[in-house]
Amino acid sequence: MTTRRDRLRAATVKEISETARRILVEEGADAVTLRAIARAMGMTAPALYRYFGSHGELLRHLVGDIFTELTEDLREAMHGVEGGDLSGKFLAVSRRFRLWAFAHPREYALLFGTPVRGTLYEEEDSDFAEECARKFGWTFMALFMELWRKRPFPVPSDDEIDPALYAQLVRYREEDLRVELPIGVIQQFLACWIRLQGSVSLEVFGHLDFALDDAAPMFELMLSEIAGVLGLTYTPPKGEG
Repeated sequence: MTTRRDRLRAATVKEISETARRILVEEGADAVTLRAIARAMGMTAPALYRYFGSHGELLRHLVGDIFTELTEDLREAMHGVEGGDLSGKFLAVSRRFRLWAFAHPREYALLFGTPVRGTLYEEEDSDFAEECARKFGWTFMALFMELWRKRPFPVPSDDEIDPALYAQLVRYREEDLRVELPIGVIQQFLACWIRLQGSVSLEVFGHLDFALDDAAPMFELMLSEIAGVLGLTYTPPKGEG
């Protein structure tokens, strides 16, 4: 049973996180400082240390919160599709990922852009952020595994994979994923993720503006190609042909 003191502390931590995010959205990642947060909350910067031991810890908490929100959004999109429709799930989650990124460009940049010093993987106390990032990644990995088990798609054999890449994929499977899947499936998963996340990043960060005023059709073309590789059925978004 939580005490009143615990509830007050949790409420303050939530307010600090919400204030940090508001500053992130309005002014960018560099503006998210303990001093700025304290000023916005009517506190002193030293008082914040009772809740977060460092600026880096605060940023990692913010990263974890944002990953959690994104994960919940993607799962909502997935749950809106009929259970056995794997093609629909893949398309719904991929499209929601892109839409979330455009609705939250600065949050997306914090998660997937140039790493902000003191955030993920840089400190011993980054477990919360890493765990939230892992849950986000498993949203896609779980869908990929379900597809492989129910409707296996073509993958390269071990001897068809570049040895230098093979060793890295084995390490990724054994140390990070900890799943029993052929290495060819792991390679295909990463190849699809690189295309999906890379496409969204290029668009969100404005790196396709030199050629495209509207990159949505190119994104849909990429989805149709991935669907073909995975043996899924591609259907255009509602309202299109």
